[in-house]
Amino acid sequence: MTTAGRAGGAPDGTGVLAPGAGGDGGQDPGRWRAWAASAEPADREAAEEGVRLAYRRAGLPEPERVVWAGSPREGVTLVRRSTDLGASVREAVRTAPWAAERARLHDRLGAAGWARHWSATGGALWDSTQALVDRIRSGVLDDLAAGDAHARTGIRLVLLDALLGQHDAPWLAALEADGPSPLDGPARVCRSAGWWWPFEKAAVVCERPVALHRDEAGRLDHGEGPALEFPDGFALCAWRGMPVDRAFLEELRTLTPERIRAEENAELRRVMLEYYGYDRYLADSGARPVHRDETGVLWRIELDGDEPAVMVEVVNSTPEPDGTHRTYWLRVPPGTRTAREAVAWTFGLGPEAYAPLRQT
Repeated sequence: MTTAGRAGGAPDGTGVLAPGAGGDGGQDPGRWRAWAASAEPADREAAEEGVRLAYRRAGLPEPERVVWAGSPREGVTLVRRSTDLGASVREAVRTAPWAAERARLHDRLGAAGWARHWSATGGALWDSTQALVDRIRSGVLDDLAAGDAHARTGIRLVLLDALLGQHDAPWLAALEADGPSPLDGPARVCRSAGWWWPFEKAAVVCERPVALHRDEAGRLDHGEGPALEFPDGFALCAWRGMPVDRAFLEELRTLTPERIRAEENAELRRVMLEYYGYDRYLADSGARPVHRDETGVLWRIELDGDEPAVMVEVVNSTPEPDGTHRTYWLRVPPGTRTAREAVAWTFGLGPEAYAPLRQT
């Protein structure tokens, strides 16, 4: 699943909706989800106005300039190398108004009301967004400081000091106000750009990604190239959430059963099997079934250094439109010993309780 998108223009002429516009307040996480997952070029004019608004709302002079970076990796590099940014103003621009707005809303709603509100707004976006943030941080660390413990410490501090722009959507959705708010500036940047760092003299703002591919569970996932890519070339490859490199992805296209068996890394071998297909691997490797009965056929693949892959082969008794019957391969726990036990497990039953009147 590839996710990308941008919100339409707004009545205030900035290209983004003002906080609370549309009358749905923070109760509709759909708009915020779209901004969080946007893979279109940043609206630089709107983002820069959001930065300046954030400074004004914090009672600070506007920054002398806004410096653009092609990705969080380049943003970190600019922050670490620049000597004329001034001191960080993150506390005034983000931390203090963030805490004040949360306390205000919590006091108004009460603990139970706040919990319900969070669940309906930011909570709906939190897991997938935070997983992406963590993955970006890890990728930047690996790119800029692989094997250098001292450098990793400094880079980690810079990463933790960033405002997350579009990835601040969960909290901003929960704290969205119906009128003017101390968080109007960060909210506008969220709707328009990626991560950013506010300093006394300048702000460093990052572009959004140009590609974002995730599976149904929200994990980074793409077998044909980077799952996340930024315009400056910073990219992350992943298969169903597991980090892999480009060379590994290229190799997936030429896999053989022999190459899969030769892979010593159990996690990478599991990725290979998923990409190759368990049914295809069984057929191409000459595997034999360990049990069969009227419910299906049980197959077992022994894997060095990993638990065995146990699959049950079942045939759908309902014919396809062309009259054929489709075969399914379902992975089951490695301790499964019979086909009936395997099929029963897929229904959440024990083998003694599984007695269908008709196979479907």
